[in-house]
Amino acid sequence: MNRYGTIIGTGRYLPEIEVSNETFKTYMAEISPKLPDVVDKFEASSNIKTRWYAPDDWATSDLAVRAGQDALTDAGIKPEQLDMILLGTDSPDYITPATSVVVQHKLGAVNAGTFDIGCACASFPTGLVQAAGMIATNPHMNYILVIGAYMMHKLSDWKHEVIAFFYGDGAGAAVVAASDKPGFVTSAFFADGAYHKHWGIYAGGTYEPATVENVQAGKTQVKLVTPFPPTVNNEGWPNRLRELAKNGGFDIQDIDMVIFTQVRLNSIQLVMEEVGLPLEKAHWIMDKWGYTGSACLPMAFDDARKQGKIKSGDLVAFVGSGVGYNQAGAAFVMP
Repeated sequence: MNRYGTIIGTGRYLPEIEVSNETFKTYMAEISPKLPDVVDKFEASSNIKTRWYAPDDWATSDLAVRAGQDALTDAGIKPEQLDMILLGTDSPDYITPATSVVVQHKLGAVNAGTFDIGCACASFPTGLVQAAGMIATNPHMNYILVIGAYMMHKLSDWKHEVIAFFYGDGAGAAVVAASDKPGFVTSAFFADGAYHKHWGIYAGGTYEPATVENVQAGKTQVKLVTPFPPTVNNEGWPNRLRELAKNGGFDIQDIDMVIFTQVRLNSIQLVMEEVGLPLEKAHWIMDKWGYTGSACLPMAFDDARKQGKIKSGDLVAFVGSGVGYNQAGAAFVMP
């Protein structure tokens, strides 16, 4: 019997502390009278109107656990039934150990193995593909929890850097289960490491271990060094969709819903037009939750699903684009 990875449940968690654009502009006005205008420009291009922060004493694992619990409830399974937990994040609790083991412990998933996936916004589709592959080739595996979680504001100087406009906290999750009916269809991957110095946290690892001097200089915080060209997403996302269609043997017009990285609405609009899909076949959440990085795809997917925009039999495509840069695509038919 063929085994397929099928998505049987989803969940999300949004923390409670809201920082609206108006509030964020008051922080920026203390630095420069020009920065509130930059915030307005960011809002116009991104459609981000607010963001939500976790309490100061929380870690990324706390967000991930709550999203995981929501997904497990939706799927109707218990933590001890999980065979594996895959956690995608680029704002981990620690450099080491993996944040996924912390989530496993806090969740009570005593029978699950774990590992982290660290390709930023590409992590969730990467995790879905990995989960489907593990289920297809390991008859003893039946349930895998894939989580995307993000708490980048805590790793930024968010009251003094305008680029922190984009950092909102959150987590989303999906349960991938074994089925004899096709769920997972295909994947698409691309990377270009020539961009690895554009945006990141560049001190605190082996390249430049943390010192008193570089911590005081803010080098252990996330920095946008050089903006990415718009072509990274505006050309890369259509290419990933075309690759999914080719690899999966379907036409792009067969796609019922596309879940993209939730960073700029204008990018989603441009890409949907480029591939000839109506905008209503995309879903976005940045207007109400901000950009939630590694968590944005599963949060958007859960939101669309629970709004009834995704139904049984629908072909759903995921396209994630993360700093580095990595791009990943996945296609699933919903059960």
